[in-house]
Amino acid sequence: MTNARELVTVEWRKSSYSNGGDGNCVEVADNIPGAVPVRDSKYPHGLALLVPAEAWETFIATLK
Repeated sequence: MTNARELVTVEWRKSSYSNGGDGNCVEVADNIPGAVPVRDSKYPHGLALLVPAEAWETFIATLK
């Protein structure tokens, strides 16, 4: 699993499902084997959730 140091160097992107106009944005990072890091863009130095990749895929498929 990924550690906090590794998350400092990942490239974060805002989710296309976020509402960027009012600052409520979810950011995700790609290319982490077996996990998808998720964080609140308003707190980039705060905690990130590490969601198992399979659970993230299910979540996204459900949204669609």
